[in-house]
Amino acid sequence: MKRLSIRLFITHLAVALVGGLVTALLVRLLVPRLYDEASHGLGMGRGRGGQGGQMWQIVATSVDQALIVGVIAGVLLAIVLGLLLSWRLLAPLREMQHATKQLAAGDYRLEVARPGTTELAELADDVNALAGALATTDARRVRLISEVAHEMRTPLTVIDGYVEGMIDGVFVADAERLGSISTEVRRLRRLTDDLSTLSRVEEGRLELEMAEVDLAALVRRSAERFEPQFEEADVRLHSLVTGKLIARADADRIGQVVGNLLGNALRATRERTGGEVLLGIARTNEGGRAVARLTVTDNGVGLTTDELTKIFERFYRAPSARDTAGSGIGLTIARDIVRAHGGELTANSPGPGKGATLTLTLPLV
Repeated sequence: MKRLSIRLFITHLAVALVGGLVTALLVRLLVPRLYDEASHGLGMGRGRGGQGGQMWQIVATSVDQALIVGVIAGVLLAIVLGLLLSWRLLAPLREMQHATKQLAAGDYRLEVARPGTTELAELADDVNALAGALATTDARRVRLISEVAHEMRTPLTVIDGYVEGMIDGVFVADAERLGSISTEVRRLRRLTDDLSTLSRVEEGRLELEMAEVDLAALVRRSAERFEPQFEEADVRLHSLVTGKLIARADADRIGQVVGNLLGNALRATRERTGGEVLLGIARTNEGGRAVARLTVTDNGVGLTTDELTKIFERFYRAPSARDTAGSGIGLTIARDIVRAHGGELTANSPGPGKGATLTLTLPLV
């Protein structure tokens, strides 16, 4: 009884039986009355005996036989139609079952045909959408492995080269070369830390210590922390932060995001004469709710339209930034952290050489 085909068959059979029995009952109840009304003027009613009684017996017997034949024919037809409709209904379900087994086996290239039934067609669309999403996820996984291997290859090659040179006596283990090895080790450690954070964020396992935070004060502290680096690079940092902006947030994580945005702006402007970065935060309304909008605007190398769509991708670095330190997933982590707070992080640029603006929005309490 657990198989759907059996249940469908029994349902059709039960409907036919119930319909036949109800029809037989109604006919047996209505025929005598209708017979009396039709034969009243002819003097052949059931209660008058003689020819009238005989005629009623003939009619009653004929009706009973017709009902028996009709019920049997209806049941047989229900059996045939039940088997046929069950087979036709379950055929696309079997195809989808086969498709899900292929998905479980790792074959995401399938495409389930859309049946004529609306509900089954929607289910087929969902299975196809699932296959597409799994294919995209698998492609991203393969690409991530390749990108991680690529990012690790350079520091490991440098470390291996120096160590082998020292073992062979080609290099002297002086402070300069050991410092280079230490730099590459820190780069690897930073990469592993970033990957760990990215993994927790994308899996929804990032622990946020939410509390009421003054975003304006947090941004001011971040700006003060970066001022020495801006002064060393001869880049002017303008900060337009006033008042209080209270939000429920993880202060450390949002501080990490702001630091990432300032660090990116510094790298984009440090090679330009007269480099400037404008940091500002203010209250605004979006969709009927109060939000804090933080902007980091620089007059640095800028971004192309294609780069704007890619800078939040894992390990993507604009051509102008590929010779700088960094794992290439800082903005990916920053955007995911902001989204975990119910906000958004976007980028805009007039074009190459015209600077860029990164905008962070967070809901306020």
